[in-house]
Amino acid sequence: MIYDLIIVGGGPAGLAAGIYAGRYMLKTLIIERAQDGGQISQTAEIENYPGLRTDIQETGLTLSDRMTEQVKRFGAERAIDDITGFELSGEVKRLTGISGTVYEAKAVILAMGAHYRSIGCKNEEKYKGMGISFCATCDANFFKGLEVYVVGGGDSALEEAMYLTKFARKVTVIHRRSELRAAKSIQEKAFANEKLHFIWDSVVDEALGDGVLQEIVIKNVKTDELTYIKADPADGMIGLFGFLGMIPNTDMLQDSGISLKNGYIDADESTKTNIEGVFAAGDIRTKELRQVVTAVSDGAVAAFQAEKYLAG
Repeated sequence: MIYDLIIVGGGPAGLAAGIYAGRYMLKTLIIERAQDGGQISQTAEIENYPGLRTDIQETGLTLSDRMTEQVKRFGAERAIDDITGFELSGEVKRLTGISGTVYEAKAVILAMGAHYRSIGCKNEEKYKGMGISFCATCDANFFKGLEVYVVGGGDSALEEAMYLTKFARKVTVIHRRSELRAAKSIQEKAFANEKLHFIWDSVVDEALGDGVLQEIVIKNVKTDELTYIKADPADGMIGLFGFLGMIPNTDMLQDSGISLKNGYIDADESTKTNIEGVFAAGDIRTKELRQVVTAVSDGAVAAFQAEKYLAG
């Protein structure tokens, strides 16, 4: 069977593309290797997505579940597979899954997303969404009046740390070196911020707590000395943000002919790639802001562009 459109990825971008493709009456297949929702499925609470209810707690999982139901209503087919082979040139695109199944379509939307570079401490997975976060814009509001720690020393780490000072009582940057990598202009602003503090030559070794993050163990990389930092009993928890960069899920595209820029698919707001009939949506493409709201926008645009391509 040759589909009109195959969407690779079941995160917000892929699901939004599926909804719009269904409305355009395209015969569509969405292929997702794991759970729908991508990164947001692991988010404990969402506040900044337009239109969310305030009388109930909105989680990333409930939001993605509703998107999945919409996709079903609009008729997109689903497959669980991990695409490892991409033949994207020509009128018919061929995708090969790890299962050995070959999927064919006239157009393809790549929406495999990206993942945050891990902090690398013990118990990191256990406390993601329960004190450990990788997005200040998403989660800063949950740490109002608390103490927050930021791991990283580049531009984004300092910019996000300064943003967090608007919410947290105190923000401390933990950096594995004795000097920052951020631009000098950003460093000057950071050092001038009275709520911003620094711990040098150190990494976070372990995260601890009863259900939520209540303690972090910091290791000095030069002396191996361990420092135990506990949450104020009145606060009940502390925040730990990792800003060590993002890694786009594009390894499997290295030999596909898709143009990449710093690892991301080189596509602008039109979502068009350098290959006719192939589009990129969400965190996987070059863009300024990686949020749920921008991902679903990409998905809608990509489906619109795919319909135009197919009609032409």
